[in-house]
Amino acid sequence: MIPGILTFASAAATRAGHLAMIMLAARRLALGFASAVLMVSCDSALSGPGTTMFSSLSAGGVHTCGITAVGEAFCWGRNEEGALGDGGMSSSSSPRPVAGDDSWGRITSGADHTCGAVVGGDGYCWGRGSDGQLGDSSIFDRSRPSAVAGALTLAEVSAGGRHTCGIEQSGDAHCWGDGAEGQLGDLSFQGKFVPTAVGGGLQFGAITTGLAHSCALTADGAGYCWGRDDEGQTGTTMMRDLAEPTAIRGGLRFESVSAGGYKTCGVTLQGVLYCWGTNQFGQLGTADAIHDFWAEPLLVTDSITFASVSAGFDHVCALGTDGIAYCWGQNKNGQLGDGTFQVRRSPTAVSGGHRFRALTAGGRHTCGITTVGESWCWGDNEFGQLGVGAGQPRPEPVPVQSP
Repeated sequence: MIPGILTFASAAATRAGHLAMIMLAARRLALGFASAVLMVSCDSALSGPGTTMFSSLSAGGVHTCGITAVGEAFCWGRNEEGALGDGGMSSSSSPRPVAGDDSWGRITSGADHTCGAVVGGDGYCWGRGSDGQLGDSSIFDRSRPSAVAGALTLAEVSAGGRHTCGIEQSGDAHCWGDGAEGQLGDLSFQGKFVPTAVGGGLQFGAITTGLAHSCALTADGAGYCWGRDDEGQTGTTMMRDLAEPTAIRGGLRFESVSAGGYKTCGVTLQGVLYCWGTNQFGQLGTADAIHDFWAEPLLVTDSITFASVSAGFDHVCALGTDGIAYCWGQNKNGQLGDGTFQVRRSPTAVSGGHRFRALTAGGRHTCGITTVGESWCWGDNEFGQLGVGAGQPRPEPVPVQSP
């Protein structure tokens, strides 16, 4: 898969205070992925010619999904396994409505599957299901939303490479799908076709999934990771696959965390950004071209105060508190949005002068929502995942078409 984190949706209204703050920030991220979902408040459904105003966006492997201010879900890009959820399996370069008449509260795009929760918390998944990542007790692909088993009421959900994790309103975490590298966190290295409880007895406020690892935050911002750890992506310095939540080394308290590909990044409560895991293309953002990976949190920079971060497959994007978007890492497809195709090993400003409220980094593309509610994407566009017509990669932000 090609995960990275996306921002997560709001938790139950009853979970307030510091927990709500942590979860809100973690949700500003956006497979992965991280998969994450980016949530912003919007006052209208449309803004500007040809630009749909989405209240959330989630970039997956080679597709993108979003939710409008009125709860309508749309997806676009590659659809060979049904990841768009429109009832068919033909790709689309413009937003297509997800089948059904549900009102969606959150959505998350994985490598080639998608999950979401409707208003009220019922969970659904669609797309590739060969590893049980849809959680509906089957291994079949689904071209329209299929109910996640177990009658869970989800406050959070994150689609990764070939697995998915979610958090109930109680804070209990569950994962399902491929578990060969411990990414389900249920004390085993076996896959599950239905949600299985994450071990360790912890309760979480935010969760994020990468290619084959998962991370989560507790109410006080303590970070835990589990799953594949060959590149140090769990941040535990264990360097071996972990089948249960293990504390991230260093004792930092995070406001948000995003897992993507073979790395993870997190923003502390003070707005300081750290990354760990693979550094093949400078994904750790430290300008270090010597180390191939780093197995514990590594300071990215102390010159920018960050609000959120989203880790894609081979790149990372983060949002400064001033709304300026920065990206770094692999840039072969223009996924950094700086107008070039050059690898960047430190945070580089996205072109166009836009101020963003949310960012979501996917496989080899990135999307964001501006402070005026417009949706823009950049990077790989082979299957139309930018929402502007399939074709050549776009190294600068382009507006997403209206459905």
